[in-house]
Amino acid sequence: MSEIEANLAALGITLPAPAAPVANYVPYVITGNLLVISGQICFGLDGKLSDAHKGKLGAEIFNEAGLEAARLCAINVLAQAKAALGGDLGRIKRCVRLGGFINSTPHFAALPAIMNGASDLMVQVLGERGRHARSTVGVAELPADAAVEVEAMFEIA
Repeated sequence: MSEIEANLAALGITLPAPAAPVANYVPYVITGNLLVISGQICFGLDGKLSDAHKGKLGAEIFNEAGLEAARLCAINVLAQAKAALGGDLGRIKRCVRLGGFINSTPHFAALPAIMNGASDLMVQVLGERGRHARSTVGVAELPADAAVEVEAMFEIA
């Protein structure tokens, strides 16, 4: 068991089956020593989007549910990474970048705080290798009315 998988187990996290693409794209691309994961929304372990994670931050969704949604996105990113790496998360050398998209009202100012749900999980799971560059933007809408979507880039061995 890799250190990453041990950290997931210690956190009580079981990675779900990775979500299949719903349009004309692939869930991940490996080029050289980079693994790029397409945006993942906040599906739960059952592969479904909970009503608690649908809607806009600053309207139907409040900060606690937004943080949880971002964390779920990061879990789904790791599930895609595991699939991309043939089940060997130990190949991840570091998280290079996370990109966060927050379904929010125009005046919702806590975008970075919500994205911390994903960033904090990466650091919990990867340790110092989980510290990453990041962009976070508010958007008018996300697929399935999800509250949050997160994309990622990893350096791999």
